[in-house]
Amino acid sequence: MNEEIRSLTQEAKQYADLLIPLREEISRVIVGQQEVIERLIISLIADGHVLLEGVPGIAKTLIIKTLSQAVDATFSRVQFTPDLLPADITGTKIFNQQSSSFSTVKGPIFSQFVLADEINRAPPKVQSALLEAMQERQVTIQGETFLLPTPFFVLATENPIEHEGTYPLPEAQMDRFMFKILMGYPSKKEEIIILNRFTEGTEISPKPVISAQTILSLQKFLPCIYADMEIKNYVTGLVDATRNPNQYSLPLSEYIAYGASPRAAIFLILGAKAHALLHGRGYVIPEDVKAIACDVMRHRIILTYQAEADLVTTDSIISKILQKVPVP
Repeated sequence: MNEEIRSLTQEAKQYADLLIPLREEISRVIVGQQEVIERLIISLIADGHVLLEGVPGIAKTLIIKTLSQAVDATFSRVQFTPDLLPADITGTKIFNQQSSSFSTVKGPIFSQFVLADEINRAPPKVQSALLEAMQERQVTIQGETFLLPTPFFVLATENPIEHEGTYPLPEAQMDRFMFKILMGYPSKKEEIIILNRFTEGTEISPKPVISAQTILSLQKFLPCIYADMEIKNYVTGLVDATRNPNQYSLPLSEYIAYGASPRAAIFLILGAKAHALLHGRGYVIPEDVKAIACDVMRHRIILTYQAEADLVTTDSIISKILQKVPVP
């Protein structure tokens, strides 16, 4: 290990120590779900956005709200419904009769943490209101552009089992999420703890343990984490295997309509760097890439009708790709 990487690792350990209280504070409220908590923190320090999918009642909204409270940042929640309008998210201009002029009323998107609850309940026109905000970190209201606060973190939830009154997210919208995280049921032991915590009048309120400015410092340091060219070749190999599976001796062509976008490679590197930082390392190893590969690519691979007929999932495809692509 050369001196530069050793210095980066020392700095990464200092930043990782700052994140320990954040993880512990979230865990005071949320029982289990350690992997989900880790992915949320990784996405936050990588300046990405998260789509959280899970059945009703498993604390999707609570985990996101708890994260925003543990970070000393502004928070807003938008409940997506079929009758929601784009202006309900971004804001609008209203006419002031006294001054005979228009003034801007900013919407809930102008918060550092934005919870888009049940995002698939709103039609595509409303979902598209988030596109500019998530990518350019700005909002245009009737021709006037406003910058969003920093850090800016969109966390969206959706229900995978309820299709009545829901709309599929456009691919362009999906691609702007760094991670799509699947949130599962708690274990029996964890559910006992949940019962004790929420049925006996014990209320736990999370406290701010890290500042928004510290999160910005983490985001600024993240690109400094070292990723060797071998790691970059490995990442591009994983993404290319979703587009040209035959070149990797993978019999998946009939199942993949479209492979992962270039954003997948970008987020794989950024996510791997954030995973390394979280574990106190100033350099990326292949295990960092593997740890976040499914969360980055599962919503970027478009399956064919044949895949759906054969019950082939994107996760199973990614698993086969990880097994086949040579690890540096």
